[in-house]
Amino acid sequence: MNQETVFNQTKTKRRPNWFKFDARAYTMIGALLSIWVLFSLLHERFLSPTNISNLFLQMSVTSILAIGMVLVIVAGQIDLSVGSLVGLTGGIAAILNVWYEWNTVPVIIATMAIGAAIGFIQGWIIAYRAVPAFIVTLGGMLIFRGILFGTTGSVTIAPLTPSMKAIGQSYVGDLMGWIFGIAALAVAGYLVMRKRSARAKFGFDVEPFAVSVLRLGVMGALVIGFVYLMNSYKGIPVPFVMVIVLALIFTFISKNTTFGRQVYAIGGNAEAARLSGINIKRRILLVFVLCNTLAAIAALVLTARLNAATMSSGQNYELDAIAACVIGGTSLMGGTGTVVGAIIGALVMASLDNGMSLMNLESFWQYIVKGGILILAVYVDIYTRQRKKV
Repeated sequence: MNQETVFNQTKTKRRPNWFKFDARAYTMIGALLSIWVLFSLLHERFLSPTNISNLFLQMSVTSILAIGMVLVIVAGQIDLSVGSLVGLTGGIAAILNVWYEWNTVPVIIATMAIGAAIGFIQGWIIAYRAVPAFIVTLGGMLIFRGILFGTTGSVTIAPLTPSMKAIGQSYVGDLMGWIFGIAALAVAGYLVMRKRSARAKFGFDVEPFAVSVLRLGVMGALVIGFVYLMNSYKGIPVPFVMVIVLALIFTFISKNTTFGRQVYAIGGNAEAARLSGINIKRRILLVFVLCNTLAAIAALVLTARLNAATMSSGQNYELDAIAACVIGGTSLMGGTGTVVGAIIGALVMASLDNGMSLMNLESFWQYIVKGGILILAVYVDIYTRQRKKV
């Protein structure tokens, strides 16, 4: 091998790939686009502003649950109780609002506090008493559903006050929608440019300026298209605004805080995390507190959207949340997963539900299709991991 050949190989290895192929991410986005194209061809109303607005409204509860579930799964744990917890805390919120005539703000505070307290109890048993999360949360799923039946007498509690209903049924006006869109683009532009300057400051490769502009252009087109579509109906649904805010907060927590990095370290290799001095028990406890608090927020959104607390509220939502995380790229082995991916996974699940409902498919087909998608997502996860080992 002559000197020129070695030089060319070295040059090839160092050449940066700004559009690096991420099989899981592209598979997920491709699946979502395929689902949208398929249902738009099969039913003319699927891409109408009314239906798209309903779609984002429907995915809000699953998305909020998935944001919390990502942290739990990344830490190498599981929470099977969030669905029943949605039913229980939603029932408590309705009791306080309808039966005891509490105002909306105290109801919100009390409901979130109950969710956090339940998360503390479950997290403490799991982290400090070493009872497997699967058993604790499975028991919690049964206990919470039983308490819901006992406290409500198995009756539907309705109607809520107008301010309480607004949490799940109101929309952001046209002007505010554009302001949100412009603010989102400004923040995205700031973050992209800050990342460029930070990489340049420490001597890392920086992508060409044209690539950064192209990324922002695609992002801007998506944001403008989304706001325009939502304003064509009633505006952006408030529950979806809550999803965006929570996603930004928890993305920051998971990527830019010591706590977030330690959660990933625990899920990746618990023994190495322990040897490096991470307080694993405390981190696991906090993860469950956050997850169950988000479940209480999801309960408020669901109860407000339905304008009632019913005995079936939240049923099987834990499975939807876990499926959204896995479809969105979160590994059930722990250590891998993102909040954004989980939300895209929730959008895939909601799109399937919405499209199949429009097609009036029998419910058994809906279960079969969603189960098949979940198995395919896990297969892609295992296949990707095996490829990385090779």
